[in-house]
Amino acid sequence: MIQPRVSPTAYRKITVGALSLLALIIVSGGAVRLTGSGLGCSDWPACENDQLVAPLETHAMIEFINRLITGLVSAIVIAAVLGSHWRLPRRADLVWLSWGLVAGVLAQIVLGGLVVLYELPPVLVIGHFLLSMVLLWNAAVLLWRASEGEERLGQPRARPHRVGNAVVLLTSVVIATGTIVTGAGPHGGDEDAERIDVAVRDVAQIHGSTVVALLVVLAGLVWWLRHRRAPDQAQMWGRTLLGVALAQGLIGYVQYFTGVPVLLVGAHIAGAALLWIATVFFWLNVRGPLVPAEAGVEQAVTT
Repeated sequence: MIQPRVSPTAYRKITVGALSLLALIIVSGGAVRLTGSGLGCSDWPACENDQLVAPLETHAMIEFINRLITGLVSAIVIAAVLGSHWRLPRRADLVWLSWGLVAGVLAQIVLGGLVVLYELPPVLVIGHFLLSMVLLWNAAVLLWRASEGEERLGQPRARPHRVGNAVVLLTSVVIATGTIVTGAGPHGGDEDAERIDVAVRDVAQIHGSTVVALLVVLAGLVWWLRHRRAPDQAQMWGRTLLGVALAQGLIGYVQYFTGVPVLLVGAHIAGAALLWIATVFFWLNVRGPLVPAEAGVEQAVTT
């Protein structure tokens, strides 16, 4: 039996597809919640009892389309796993990362079923979203590793720089506080869905403060990377992350002061996914010493 072969270029395209679809499912899941379609299909995995396909009704179709995208995600994840085994040369790190996607998607399917069965409790909905962030992290690392040249095989990888770790931590706080605002807000996925019993104004202020802190840190970091003549990739991803964070912050403030309209909330959900992806790629590209060797030598001579 002839075993299929996958080239590094083809496998990289698969990983791009996996990351893209995992981001898309976050947006489609947000659309379900924002349109009040969380219980459009009240059963799982069928839509209603033994009816697999949703009836021609708005809420049911929106939820059903979201489930179809889940099917596409499952298909691309299977392709990522098979591709990692068939890729030449085969690499253990890609195999393990691709199986990580399988574990994450299976957990999402189970958690998604619980969200529906227990009628959209905020804790489970938040957990569903945060697990999506973990999957995005896995997919971004898989894409980054799959994009590495084969000449780097066997070479030790430098550890992420402390500034990258700090940015990941701060961004995580921003996203976590944002989920609490959403859990307390009006868009619960169904008009009868339970909400978190806290004042939206209070948690929004906390969330806004973390966003401001992130923007200040990123602005200073972009300047610092340029001043220290850090590698071009690190500087590029620093600027990209700052740009995404600025746009996300602007959308967040506008949506808050305009009564959280559905379209802006949807854009904010998409922005959260982009912000996290940019954060992961920044973290991946900020590794080892960020000061060029010649700059370190020059500094040692002058001192």
